[in-house]
Amino acid sequence: MTPLFRRVLTAAGLLAVFVPAVLWAPAWLWAILMAGLIGAAAYEWARLSHFPPLSAHAYAVLLAFCALVLPWVLAADDWPIYQAALILLAFAFWLIVAPLWLLGRWYAAQPFVRALVGVVLLLPTWAALLYLHARGPGVLLGVMAIVWIADTAAYFAGRRFGRHKLAPAISPGKTWEGVAGALVAVALYAAVLSAVAGMPLLSLLVVVSGLLYLSVLGDLFESWIKRLSGMKDSGSMLPGHGGVLDRIDALTSTLPIAAGLLMWLEHSV
Repeated sequence: MTPLFRRVLTAAGLLAVFVPAVLWAPAWLWAILMAGLIGAAAYEWARLSHFPPLSAHAYAVLLAFCALVLPWVLAADDWPIYQAALILLAFAFWLIVAPLWLLGRWYAAQPFVRALVGVVLLLPTWAALLYLHARGPGVLLGVMAIVWIADTAAYFAGRRFGRHKLAPAISPGKTWEGVAGALVAVALYAAVLSAVAGMPLLSLLVVVSGLLYLSVLGDLFESWIKRLSGMKDSGSMLPGHGGVLDRIDALTSTLPIAAGLLMWLEHSV
């Protein structure tokens, strides 16, 4: 089995499970599934950060437990405030901290710092998954499609045309040609959305371009952490893709920002 075929087969299996869950899972089941996702990603983050095995398991259980119980522990009026606070935390990290981190090639190897960054990466992603799913399966899938389309287009455009490295010291496999291919693909996606849903094309182009930038940033950030850790993949759970964190790295940077933009639109109307 070729690596590409293995990658496609795994992606098809993931979609076969994930899409029905998005479409038909009730809110309580969706929350449980997403808590499990966050726990798996948290364990891989801990291993990337070289936590001892027991500490890595404890860290994963703690984040999964927080994701599972917080919506029910907090009062109905407090949960939206907590959710919005997590989204704002993601805005600060991805718009300010992460670009500076990559530009400065920070190591930040201290366990406390790595544990804190893992919380900032994963809990806002979980909050965004719950928020966007509550707005409708089409909303969540529409946002995630931007990342999936960009990732697929960048992969094939980079393989076919890639000549100029995007960030060779961070991720040697990524190229500017791959990014250009992703930009063309998401622009076409925006045009289709505009035609089907009647949304303003210019606004959609601005949004999808911004989310493309964030998806690349999220991908590069995890690549830098993996390079510091001396690991090619965050795990081996997903054949052809590596680990869970490898599959959601771009979503950690795009979903919270997309959720924040939607929150702002809902409260400004």
